[in-house]
Amino acid sequence: MIPLAVPNLSGNERAYLNECIDTTFVSSVGEFVNRLEKDAAVATGAKGVVATSAGTTALHAALLVLGVRPGDLVIVPSFTFIASANAVRHANADPWFFDIDPSSWCIDLKQVRKELEEHCVIRRGMTYHRATGRRVTAMMPVYTLGNMPIMDEARAICDEWHLALLADAACAIGSTYKGRQLAELADLSAISLNGNKTVTAGGGGLIVGIDDGLLDEVRHLTTTARVWPNYDFDRVGYNYRLTNLQAAVAVAQLERLDEFVSRKREVRAAYNNAFANLEGIGTFPEPNWCESACWFSGVVLDDKTHTNTFVKELNEAGIGAKAFWKPVHLQEPYANSLTADDLSVTEALWSRVVTLPCSTGISDPEIATVIRTTRALLKGGDSQNED
Repeated sequence: MIPLAVPNLSGNERAYLNECIDTTFVSSVGEFVNRLEKDAAVATGAKGVVATSAGTTALHAALLVLGVRPGDLVIVPSFTFIASANAVRHANADPWFFDIDPSSWCIDLKQVRKELEEHCVIRRGMTYHRATGRRVTAMMPVYTLGNMPIMDEARAICDEWHLALLADAACAIGSTYKGRQLAELADLSAISLNGNKTVTAGGGGLIVGIDDGLLDEVRHLTTTARVWPNYDFDRVGYNYRLTNLQAAVAVAQLERLDEFVSRKREVRAAYNNAFANLEGIGTFPEPNWCESACWFSGVVLDDKTHTNTFVKELNEAGIGAKAFWKPVHLQEPYANSLTADDLSVTEALWSRVVTLPCSTGISDPEIATVIRTTRALLKGGDSQNED
């Protein structure tokens, strides 16, 4: 089986883990946590970084620090992994789901502006949803696959409507926008270090930004809100700290960030070139305003009824393919959530997406096998006879 996305642990991971064991620094205090935060700041253009226990906890803490309070609404695309919405609920707020732009698969900012103008009003420097009377406090664009929406427009909308801007950059480390680095684009951005991400710690997250005050508050909140040196606490905080063991793996991974992202882009180019003119499928989007880190790659089928069968056939042929995100507004916990007037792009797309093997350690012969097998199955032929 050629796996979908597995970590590439062929660098200094073992040596750094042994160093943790030898020094006994295996918990949330240790040199590798400090190194990870410094290295990640360089990699993302951040003034500071706070390492957290998960991408979801990074989002939750960032939402709280940015002023999201119980009962508020947060603008989120429905086409995302459910953790985006879960973090909003963890803050005792609710997501307001929006459609996506087909050219990027990121939140449709034209729709966001239209819905705000039609359904919201600004009072005393705050935005309220007319029909529900609820405050709208933040927008959370998701950097889908490493793509970004037009962030200049996202910033303009947030400034005009007094919204905080939090980027769910879970899979986007290595992406840039018009030559600008990731941490510069939003008030705060949250990155995941999950096992299938380009850079992994086995689990964990990073909160990055350029506002020292916000970052200091995030660090305080995620380390139990302790006021040192004694056991004094000034609020209900969270133990969202990353361990030194996990940070050691992530430091080794970040040492190879450029190599990993380059390989991800090579895989995307190989698939897009191979399938660009093949009847019955489309390729993953490549917006020209950002340079994507290309977290996942694959194909988009013309017929959604064929997706599960196609994935099963690929798996049986030794190709670790999978279907992709089911929109969050179609998930049971969010069935009664507020949505934009039209989610047609999301609803037409999601059931046709098939992700193909794209590990950073995938070999050229394996890529060729994936392409050959995929083409053969789409044509109803024999992969052994494909050129």
